[in-house]
Amino acid sequence: MIQKNDTWELVNKPKNRKVIGVKWVFRTKTNSDGSLNKHKARLVVKGYSQQQGVDFFETFAPVARLDTIRLLFALAAQKQWKVHQLDVKSAFLNGFLKEEIFIEQPKGFEVFGEKHKVYRLKKALYGLKQAPRAWYDRIDTYLSRLEFTKSISEPTLYVKKDEKETLLIVSLYVDDLLVTGSKDELIEDFKKQMQDIFEMTDLGLMTYFLGMEVNRGEQGIFISQQAFALKVLSKFSMSKCKPTSTPVALGEKLSSTSEHDRVDERGYKSLVGCLFYLIATRPDILYAVGLLSRFMHCCNVAHFKAAKRALRYVKGTLNFGVKFGRSKELKLVGYSDSDWAGSVDDMKSTSGYFFSLGSSVFSWSSKKQQTAAQSTAEAEYIAAATAVNQAIWLRKLLDDLNARQMEATEIKVDNQSAVAIAKNPVFHGKTKHFKIRYHFVREAELAKEICLIHCCSRDQLADVLTKPLAAKRFECLRKEIGVCCLVTKEECSKVTTTAATCMLPCNHARACK
Repeated sequence: MIQKNDTWELVNKPKNRKVIGVKWVFRTKTNSDGSLNKHKARLVVKGYSQQQGVDFFETFAPVARLDTIRLLFALAAQKQWKVHQLDVKSAFLNGFLKEEIFIEQPKGFEVFGEKHKVYRLKKALYGLKQAPRAWYDRIDTYLSRLEFTKSISEPTLYVKKDEKETLLIVSLYVDDLLVTGSKDELIEDFKKQMQDIFEMTDLGLMTYFLGMEVNRGEQGIFISQQAFALKVLSKFSMSKCKPTSTPVALGEKLSSTSEHDRVDERGYKSLVGCLFYLIATRPDILYAVGLLSRFMHCCNVAHFKAAKRALRYVKGTLNFGVKFGRSKELKLVGYSDSDWAGSVDDMKSTSGYFFSLGSSVFSWSSKKQQTAAQSTAEAEYIAAATAVNQAIWLRKLLDDLNARQMEATEIKVDNQSAVAIAKNPVFHGKTKHFKIRYHFVREAELAKEICLIHCCSRDQLADVLTKPLAAKRFECLRKEIGVCCLVTKEECSKVTTTAATCMLPCNHARACK
């Protein structure tokens, strides 16, 4: 592949220039079900020995946000588009280098009689600090030539559209391209155009991406991470553990100053990291993971026990994921919530938000606030400001995708005081200390980009992102946000042999009968 791509040329070793070493890296790649896919061998440059300002300058290369990818799923499910996947073989080898870089000949592949010579790189190799940037510049230039418009708000999102409709959408995640659009023939033409320039693998309809299993049925698109969850359970010897009904015990209060015995930080960090990866398709465990991640530096027995409880919950909901279906209108709606002084250590609150587009939620967040709020109204107002920032970005993204939101985006808040502060520029003893950056909410309200609306607490979906809940309440909200299991028609006792799927919460599977 390297020689075919004209990646380098053999030259005499230059004087006063550093020659960078290389090494071989071997990897086994598996399918979504854990079966063997292929064995890979890759020549990698020892980029850690590069000198900034000499061997490299710019290194940053954007990748698609998971919010963007889930937004494409929601849009494709709404419009009944097919999502295709392309994989660029050895993508970084296609990037042109602006710097002059010399590397040693790889061991076992030295040119006979010319072992004293070195390679001067024409194109990038894996391991170079600027390799991701070089690849991104190359494909960005080519997609521009194909008359795609790059989103300003998401530089890995490319759209080709006319005045009436979106024709093609391409999302770039390093060497993976997700392609969807209104016409199948345009997608096939795009694949041929890409294969004319780059050596690519056409993976067809999307079924597996970044550890996410993608199922497309009559009812929409379902994404989950069952295979990865099974690996995590096996890794921590919990494959036969007893499941729990919630990821966090009701009333759970964790602290960094408790007197419990310390545990191995590496094991705890590994467990929390695995749980963190699962939130790509499991917003129902997001609060638990955010809470656990606060104690990476001081983990003890209580923290590890709480982490194992979250894993026990995953064990009982292995086949759960997020379902994207159709709805009457393509309307962006947000939910913002906060607890108050929930952190035992510093009395700071936790903000959480959800955003949905017609059906299930596709964007979510749960983070501890940077400032200690003096009232529930302040905590809710700070949470709303975070949600407004996300809403503004999502509106821009939808505008690029020909799904402009003509009306202000509703963000539902269950605190009347926070809504009143956003709509009325009042200052008194309880609000005058609010930081200026949070008053961006008022500006967005005046511009009619967003509209904070009061909702009762029982209708607040983001409640599941800010505090531990009782099992009944938790399961109700889990259903409302679209987290459910994938149930086949055969399992629902339907008399059919088709491969189409029914996507209902497990405890509602009987509805298919």
